[in-house]
Amino acid sequence: MTKLSAAERAAVKEEFPELGRQVKKYPVRDGESAWTLNEAETLVVGLMAERERLQRELTEADVELSDFLRNSGEGAGDDQADSGANALEREQELTIVNNMRDLLAQTNRALERVARGTYATCEATGAAIGKARLQAFPRATLSVEAKAREERR
Repeated sequence: MTKLSAAERAAVKEEFPELGRQVKKYPVRDGESAWTLNEAETLVVGLMAERERLQRELTEADVELSDFLRNSGEGAGDDQADSGANALEREQELTIVNNMRDLLAQTNRALERVARGTYATCEATGAAIGKARLQAFPRATLSVEAKAREERR
């Protein structure tokens, strides 16, 4: 596990004052050890950093996209190839911005689950998501089994 700085611990404690009590109730899968406060804090610090990064990048991307859309009508006399290239670039920029918005929403949802004390619990089954899964994908809301069922539909 990563060693957290005093500033990181203070930021977690400020935003999630109940984490120390809640982590004791996080479910674990068979064969897993109980969650420690350090493990939970490490994941939360990562989610908080991801939230900050995504918010910053999304703000920058929104400005760039607005500029691109504002200037996309310029260039009178563009031929069809230029228009097609501009449309493709506009679509790619929109896709990137929408993907960032989705990631930010997932990150915020994970942090809301931390605040409610339901972070390690599968939303579909109420079972443990699993420490290894959350450490690999901290935004996970479903156990591996529930995710597999969802993807088969």
